[in-house]
Amino acid sequence: MMHSEQIKKIIAVGLSCEGLHVEGDGEHFEVILVSSAFVGKSRVQRQQMVNALLRPYFDSGELHALSMKTLTPEERSALCG
Repeated sequence: MMHSEQIKKIIAVGLSCEGLHVEGDGEHFEVILVSSAFVGKSRVQRQQMVNALLRPYFDSGELHALSMKTLTPEERSALCG
């Protein structure tokens, strides 16, 4: 079983993040990630980038379910005003 802080650390090491929030109950997690690495990428490409970082944990069964919202800094600014 994984913890939110573990997932946060894995993502932060693998991607430059301008914002990163992870919540979960040990089995199901939600990630909100803001990264300039997402500029010019589709939603699917962004999710593939994050999933690639976590693939070993999905494959081992440590991580079961992850939903994510992936934003560029500009998209976050537009949402937050």
